Amino acid sequence: MDLKELMKESGIVGDGGAGFPSYAKLAEGADTLVVNGCECEPLLYTDYTILKRELPMVLHGIRAVMEYCKLGRALLAVKEHTAKRLGFTEGQRLADGVYARVLGNTYPAGDEITLIYEATGRLVRPGNLPLTKGVIVYNVETMYNLARAMKYGESVTTKWLTVGGDIDRPVVLRVPIGTLVRDIFERLGITVDEAHSVIEGGPSMGKIINHETAEICKTTKAILVLPNDVRAVESKLINERAAVKRAETACCQCTRCTDMCPRFLLGYPLEPHKMVRTAMSVADATPDLVLTATLCCGCGICENLACSQGISPRAVINNYKALLGKNKMKFIGKDEVFARYEREYRKIPSEKWAATLGVAKYDRVAEYIGEINDFDRVELPLGRFIGAPSMPVVRDGEEVRIGQIVAVARDGLSVSLAASINGRVTVSDTEIMIDRV
Repeated sequence: MDLKELMKESGIVGDGGAGFPSYAKLAEGADTLVVNGCECEPLLYTDYTILKRELPMVLHGIRAVMEYCKLGRALLAVKEHTAKRLGFTEGQRLADGVYARVLGNTYPAGDEITLIYEATGRLVRPGNLPLTKGVIVYNVETMYNLARAMKYGESVTTKWLTVGGDIDRPVVLRVPIGTLVRDIFERLGITVDEAHSVIEGGPSMGKIINHETAEICKTTKAILVLPNDVRAVESKLINERAAVKRAETACCQCTRCTDMCPRFLLGYPLEPHKMVRTAMSVADATPDLVLTATLCCGCGICENLACSQGISPRAVINNYKALLGKNKMKFIGKDEVFARYEREYRKIPSEKWAATLGVAKYDRVAEYIGEINDFDRVELPLGRFIGAPSMPVVRDGEEVRIGQIVAVARDGLSVSLAASINGRVTVSDTEIMIDRV
């Protein structure tokens, strides 16, 4: 089977971000593959564990992409602390044409645009795709899933994830996609009281979830339990509407949010302080004025570290992103940009970022405890990735086996979905639930 078709039918999407269907990245015009193993957020050890335990499988997936796209090289990018634990050195040959790229312990090193610049020295024009600079980017787990599909014909049915934060023992484990978070917590003996919140993803860019109802999807990298009084949680509990109104009146116009913005330091025309100064009513009437909001990577440096007034430029920008999305508007730069000279002096050390978020004391290397696959129920979301949701091909009451395709890719950008346990299905407009029988 063609590699693109294999990725599509196996349900492979980006495991480190929004879940872009991986097959769509396979295109002519690239010469370099960058594999993201940075895990730039604190508390996350998912990719590190995969590399430690399954490096040959990851390299198999990397080589397959290289051969399909006729790429001359691949760079497996990791931070210094991960490289040290794995025994990697800068430029180390890991396989034919595959080399280790050791990046500094800074945040947000895993942001795609930052990653490409740090790994290759190439700077993608604002709003453009990495392919315009001859680069394809995949996550470590994506390459692992591709290798499993190629070697064993397996669709994506399990997820590697870190469970950490304010718990007795942080762990990395594999579970069936669709496993309920509450069932994982019960198995691990984790209880969540009213003084804590549960975050899906990293403490910076992750989101607070209801652990009683949330399920593990293909893009879940971590589930973190954190106290409500740490900055990482406080910033997510703010009322965005109130934060936007407060920003309009409380901004002291110091420009520090812009001075420390990673995308601005890469030469992008994103200036958060100007976003804050623009009244929402003006943006509603003239959305062109805030078009560069689509360049924001959502790192949170502006609100958690830069601002001295306790306001949230990110909340303002998120509102503008929603406005622009509704109007189907996006900033696309035509001119080359160049990193600013001061960038090297304004990088945020990973340790400082963890301390700023109030999570440094919870950052312990997670222990791998293997796969737990005997849960009685999974809830498979038909979407939760970029593109059209998968289309069910099973009926209520039908019995399915693990790995069986239960929803196929729709026309356009989409992927298939496979059963992650054996059982009987219940189909709705948004998910397929499987109960073990």
